[in-house]
Amino acid sequence: MMESHDFFKEPEVIIVHMLHLLLSKQQYKIASGMELDNNDQPVVLRDENKRRRRKMRPHSATINIFSMELIPIEFILPTSHKNNKAPDTILLEIAGNCTVEQMKAQVWMNAIEKSHNSDFYHRLAPDQFLLQYQKKGQWYEIYDKHQVIQTLDCIVYWKVLKKTVGKIYVVQKEKNSDETLEYQKQLNYLIGYDVTDVSNVHDDELEFTRRRLVTPRMIELAKRDARLYSMDPWVTSKFLPEYLGRKISSNTIFIIIHKGMTSHTVKVSINDTPDEILQSFFTKMAKKKSLLDISEENSELDFVLRVCGRDEYIFGNTPIKDFHWIRQCIKNGDEIHLVLDAPPDPTDDKVQKEEWPLVDDCTGVTGYHEQLTIEEKDHEKIFTISLWDCNRKFRVKVIGIDIPVLPRNSELTVFVEANIQHSQQLLAQKRTTSKPFTEEVLWNTWLEFDIKIKDLPKGALLNLQIFCGKAVTPSNKTSLQSPDSSSSDSKCKNQLLYYVNLLLIDHRFLLRQGEYVLHMWKIPGKGEEQGSINADKLTSATNPDKDTSMAISISLDKYCHPVALPKNKSVVDAEQDRSRGEMPNQLRKQLEEIMATDPLHPLTPEDQELLWHFRYEIIKHPEAYPKLFTSVKWGQQEIVTKTYQLLSKREAWDDCSLDVGLTIQLLDCNFSDENVRAMAVQKLDSLPDDDVLHYLLQLVQAVKFEPYHDSSLSRFLLKRALRSKRIGHFLFWFLRSEIAQSMHYQQRFAVILEAYLRGCGTAMLKDFMKQVQVTELLHKVTMEIKSLSAEKYDVTSQVITQLRQKLEKLQGSKLPESFRVPYDPGLRAGLLMVEKCKVMASKKKPLWLEFKCADPTALTNETIGIIFKHGDDLRQDMLILQILRIMGSIWEAESLDLCLLPYGCISTGNKIGMIQIVKDATTIAQIQQSTVGNTGAFKDEVLSQWLKEKCPLEEKYNAAVERFVYSCAGYCVATFVLGIGDRHNDNIMITETGNLFHIDFGHILGNYKSFLGINKERVPFVLTPDFLYVMGTSGKKTSLYFHKFQDVCVKAYLALRHHSNLMIILFSMMLMTGMPQLTSKEDIEYIRDSLTVGKNEESAKKHFLDQIEVCRDKGWTVQFNWFLHLVLGIKQGVEKHSA
Repeated sequence: MMESHDFFKEPEVIIVHMLHLLLSKQQYKIASGMELDNNDQPVVLRDENKRRRRKMRPHSATINIFSMELIPIEFILPTSHKNNKAPDTILLEIAGNCTVEQMKAQVWMNAIEKSHNSDFYHRLAPDQFLLQYQKKGQWYEIYDKHQVIQTLDCIVYWKVLKKTVGKIYVVQKEKNSDETLEYQKQLNYLIGYDVTDVSNVHDDELEFTRRRLVTPRMIELAKRDARLYSMDPWVTSKFLPEYLGRKISSNTIFIIIHKGMTSHTVKVSINDTPDEILQSFFTKMAKKKSLLDISEENSELDFVLRVCGRDEYIFGNTPIKDFHWIRQCIKNGDEIHLVLDAPPDPTDDKVQKEEWPLVDDCTGVTGYHEQLTIEEKDHEKIFTISLWDCNRKFRVKVIGIDIPVLPRNSELTVFVEANIQHSQQLLAQKRTTSKPFTEEVLWNTWLEFDIKIKDLPKGALLNLQIFCGKAVTPSNKTSLQSPDSSSSDSKCKNQLLYYVNLLLIDHRFLLRQGEYVLHMWKIPGKGEEQGSINADKLTSATNPDKDTSMAISISLDKYCHPVALPKNKSVVDAEQDRSRGEMPNQLRKQLEEIMATDPLHPLTPEDQELLWHFRYEIIKHPEAYPKLFTSVKWGQQEIVTKTYQLLSKREAWDDCSLDVGLTIQLLDCNFSDENVRAMAVQKLDSLPDDDVLHYLLQLVQAVKFEPYHDSSLSRFLLKRALRSKRIGHFLFWFLRSEIAQSMHYQQRFAVILEAYLRGCGTAMLKDFMKQVQVTELLHKVTMEIKSLSAEKYDVTSQVITQLRQKLEKLQGSKLPESFRVPYDPGLRAGLLMVEKCKVMASKKKPLWLEFKCADPTALTNETIGIIFKHGDDLRQDMLILQILRIMGSIWEAESLDLCLLPYGCISTGNKIGMIQIVKDATTIAQIQQSTVGNTGAFKDEVLSQWLKEKCPLEEKYNAAVERFVYSCAGYCVATFVLGIGDRHNDNIMITETGNLFHIDFGHILGNYKSFLGINKERVPFVLTPDFLYVMGTSGKKTSLYFHKFQDVCVKAYLALRHHSNLMIILFSMMLMTGMPQLTSKEDIEYIRDSLTVGKNEESAKKHFLDQIEVCRDKGWTVQFNWFLHLVLGIKQGVEKHSA
């Protein structure tokens, strides 16, 4: 929180304090950078007998725009006149360059002097009051006490209205009502984190963001169409794929409409809208309304169509063929059953009234350099310094480090490495000397960097890392090392133990000053939970575990005024005309070659120089933006200014069609500049809802790369979730699972989730409440069951009996009657079918649960099967499954249906989550085992026989083989491209209709190293003799089905190559945010080889066909491994999802 001034009840203290605020500041020697005395006093970190960490009190700060203008303002006070009850008012002329805090003090002094109620103002302090103004009928709060009066939105607004005197209302802060506190408690429970807890922050960014996000939320809610939001039709913006078109005869389909006990089959055109279908249905049934149990006065306007058994509405003026559910039915050859239903009540989505007044978007904004500069100004009139006036080098004083318990090996030395970085660019680096590693190490030394203060860009991090090395022998003692000493030689001996980051320019554009004690993050050791270390290392949060973590104490230069980064002015770049001159052909060719390379292609310094030199040419080619903006030297203020001038010339970007891969690339860890990121987000605005859902998981991960909590990307996610319940539902779970598992980004995700929950409406809040309760209750049962059955694979009948007893008990008491299924919000699960529930035979002891469908309009008695699992981080599975969905949509666009089955899977908490049970599916291992015991792995015909048993009719069997060919091709290509092709028969399943699919991806990704870069014993993907047998081939023989398989594989592979940049960026983001172990360059580059980047289509086609041949040659080795697996019963903690 901001430093609060300690006002006491005594009026003298208040007056002294206010006089202090109002007195003009003393003159300081500005030329020297206005630095205060830096007396190198030793800082005691630890008490003699008990450890004591000092609480940091951040420096209060002011923002100013230089001006001597006096602004007349009428203040409406909280007290009123004794005689006529009219409120007291004071008219004051306020200096434009003083701060809100100083203005408030001035009002107070005057109120004490002139008001009849002066004892009221004596008794209460200014910070117990808010300042508010009205704009267009809305109340706004002047929130930031450090803001300069002249930059306030209300001042600008009054000028536009030509108002000579504006009004500001002084309002007493109210205590939060019980209702407000209860609501906040409920939100914190849903979030899984207390957003009001500010014990682990060194400034007010958290609170600041909570307040600032009210505005986008209110704008969105004001525009929201209540009826559309309540039903949220799930439609697609994609053309109907050819293969689906072929399944529709003469553009018409049949739908069956149910009402009560009756049903009617209607023939409709695929281009009819639900509104038109309802209209013609009611016209047709005009005389038979009584049959439908509809009263005469009701018309089609009183009804909507809903999918039987699901909360999914077929509604609005979109052609029926564009509804997701309808396409699903056509694809699977299912009948389309809809129910005629009353629409949901939009008032169920009522939103709790905002308790906070709005804060305007000028909050926290600074002025231009011309307004802030100290040049030629009377020092008495200065309140703020422009960062661009600070010509001296940036420096940090490392005071010392302090840890409660030393790492075990005491023969160690330790040093601090300090880096200044902007995204992945290292701007400067320094180190301390090495010292023996004890519980407290003091350096008390200044590190001066080769970067001037004025060159620090917004978003720059001071990254502090503690390395330890072996104790130094006298011969190789190190003095203060230069950055060059980070050569491979010294690095290999030193091990990184702890790290922490501090944003050098805060969320208010102010340079950090003063002393900080930062609690550091530990680098996970061998055998410890790795987390997603790559993304975690970019966090600016500090470790909340203050009792046991390593702490570092540092000091930054202090100035007698706040130092603000000025706003950029758009001025003309003198070099703009350079591109208009003729570019030599050879250079043009060189630039085109650079632009054509893939996202992972490293740029040489010469490439970067060239891109920057011809930036006004490059800005016309949006596909080159990621390369152009990585070539910017972000540590040079003049160059950053030129970059912003360049950004104003981005017409080509604004006019080009949306390329998601390109846009997401500008949101990855290589870009920290908020203007570049905002430009990318602005492009995403045109993304339709179904695509937002496709990329939502990746966009949530990209929030980790934002330097500040409040960003264009956070606002985009908030906006889209408040528009669509489906997007909101998944955003809730994606954020909640990160909050539960990622300490590094907990606060940021919690603030975004709170902003969403405050606008999603009562109905959604109730739904989330039930889902969270269900996951908590099931988590408890899972833990109890795990404690009963040790880490064995087999499960005794007693354990299953125990489980059923526990579930019976839950059902009778705490379990909600129904809840939305987290991975499929259209489904509502009802009663538990306790007799069908069991504990699965696997190391992690997942629960196999079956629920009745809670919707009475469901047509079958089919249960909803959910695996509830504790012990694996399902975020990894989610990332892979999401990439599979994206691949599916790429193939769909090329009219390829590869029958992928990206089953539902959602992480609901720390290492817990739910997985959809795919109906009528069995693992390959089980089929082989059940048929001929362990040697089943060597019988080629086993799989084919099993399919024949399941599909005795020849027509059905042929369709199953066809589906097998397509799905096998789909998974071969997908798993090969992602480097996860070598799977075990326990992780591959098949449905009774021949659909093959892979499961349990998190299991491989934990051991990612062994899966990338396929070695000689491994196969690129699973294509064993028994799979080939189903396709009618064996050995080197061939068949029609096998030819089809090859053909489909090649088409699918080439289709992914057409989107190779998107694949590369999704893959590298997955490794960055979802994979343990710091991934090396080689790991990330795996995908370039698997997509044969840079090769032509012909060689790419040959490359993939060669992989198929490798599998045919090595198929028996895979079978042999599978055989060993069955004989030895080596279960790798993999679930058996057998139905």
